[in-house]
Amino acid sequence: MAEIQAAPATVEINDAIFCTHFKEVCAICQFDGREENDSFFGYDFIDREGIEAPASTVNKEGAYQCKKHGSAGCNQCYGWKKQITRARTVAKKAGKK
Repeated sequence: MAEIQAAPATVEINDAIFCTHFKEVCAICQFDGREENDSFFGYDFIDREGIEAPASTVNKEGAYQCKKHGSAGCNQCYGWKKQITRARTVAKKAGKK
C-alpha cells in the first residue's frame, strides 16, 4: 500500500498563511504559500522571496499576536501586503517573472 503524505500544517496570521515555522517558503516543510498569499492580497503570482512572520504567541481567543507589540492585528508586524509588495518589487528588479 502506498504511503499517503499529509499536507503540511499551516498557520494563518492576519489573513496570510505560513508553515508552522512561520515561513511563507519552507524547505523543511516543503511548503510554499506565496501563490495563495499573493492571490489573497490581489496580486498575480511571481517568483519572489518568501516573507516570514515575526515571533508570535497565541492569545486567549486563539489568534496569533506579535510578541513585540502584543497585538493580533498589528499592522507594523503583520503588514503582509506591504511586505509582499516590497518582495515583488525586488523580484521584478532582479528580472524574475
